[in-house]
Amino acid sequence: MHKAAALLGVAALTLSGCVVYSDGGVGGGGGGATPFNFSPFVSYADAGCYYDGAYQDNIWYFEADVDDGDGPLDITQVYADVYDGYTGQYIETFELYPTNDPYIWFSDWLEYSTYLDCYYRGYEVDIVAYDAYDAFDVVTVLPATF
Repeated sequence: MHKAAALLGVAALTLSGCVVYSDGGVGGGGGGATPFNFSPFVSYADAGCYYDGAYQDNIWYFEADVDDGDGPLDITQVYADVYDGYTGQYIETFELYPTNDPYIWFSDWLEYSTYLDCYYRGYEVDIVAYDAYDAFDVVTVLPATF
């Protein structure tokens, strides 16, 4: 009698459509696989200073060309982190903003509004790009100063 009940149970399972197995997803956490994400990459970066007669002040500029294997619209933030190259001390962070070209990010700042000095040659600037999944890329440049 038990064999007949077992065969009936197997037959009932096959009539229900399908059986789904889960391998636990990426990382074994269950719930299926997570989407694959490409990290952004900074293909060009520049920073420096110039004098602007209209403002009668020096201007600091930061620029980055950034792409992502998921497309340039996956890039959510780009920053310029400034350090003293001699001491390693963090100085200040500047946000870059997207331009009309989705690959180019840029910002410029009046020197008086920063902690930077256009006559100091010891800065190092880390250009850091983040995407929607917080993956990132960093490129370090030496800014053009006077």
